[in-house]
Amino acid sequence: MLSQADVNELLDLDQLLYALEEGFRALSSGRVDIAPRTAVNAEREGFLQSMPGYATGLGFGVKLVTGFPQNHLLGLPAYQALIALFDPATGSPLAVMDGTRVTAIRTAGAAAVSARHLARKDARVLAILGAGVQGHAHLEILPRVRDFEEIRVASRNAESAQRLAERDPRAHAVATSEAAVRGADVVALCTSSVAPVIQRSWVSPGTHVSSVGFAPPGGELDRELAESATLFVESRAVAFQPAPVGCMELVGMDAEQATEMGEVLLGTRPGRRSPDEITVYKSMGHAVEDLAAASLVYRAAVAKGAGAAFEL
Repeated sequence: MLSQADVNELLDLDQLLYALEEGFRALSSGRVDIAPRTAVNAEREGFLQSMPGYATGLGFGVKLVTGFPQNHLLGLPAYQALIALFDPATGSPLAVMDGTRVTAIRTAGAAAVSARHLARKDARVLAILGAGVQGHAHLEILPRVRDFEEIRVASRNAESAQRLAERDPRAHAVATSEAAVRGADVVALCTSSVAPVIQRSWVSPGTHVSSVGFAPPGGELDRELAESATLFVESRAVAFQPAPVGCMELVGMDAEQATEMGEVLLGTRPGRRSPDEITVYKSMGHAVEDLAAASLVYRAAVAKGAGAAFEL
């Protein structure tokens, strides 16, 4: 049994980025068996989703994640989760761990992987839209892939933006999303907005945009931007389906126009092709990312003797 404190201590973020890259490669090369996520609704607009999966060399398990958008009124995270890992050779249970931290940092980590491979090498200005759990996670991990000199933070709650900006000396809060986005080299959308928080006209040539927000029935990513930019996703088979499987913002678009991040990493399809190209990575979240992160935690726990052993 691994607590959130255990996960925080055991999960090396640089290793996580490499594990996520391997997960993307496995996904695009067909080395995974992932069932579509299923969901049931509960009280207070809440839901429970199940995300089982297996990936060769990455793990065998399932994440159970709840989403309750009104939890901020109670001082609780909007998303909370448990992850169970099993032995892929015998099916024996190996570990149960907190999935709330895993979900937050693997989501931001996947966005960081997209920036590592799609943002311009000279990117120096980062804009983060959203100052909740994902805003914090993005601020924690995105500077590991580019040497940002300025980080702009915008949120519908100005106090939240200011608190997040105080966590990094390069960061400062700005009054509007437009002020954050104009002139930025990398834009990270991590809100719970049911409507677009960005407009195509704000985005400069050469910008890389990532979007991880999930808020049915709408979404934070501008459709015009998604259609006009070079689009990257985790999985074409998943991203263009209706919620809860896919991304609301992409429904109805031609899936073949998108490139999977794993294809970029495998070299089978191109990533950024010019300095002026606008690239967009739209994430739905994928079980292979949870397996990659949870397996790292489990292996570190075994090596260090961390966590609490128990028998079922």
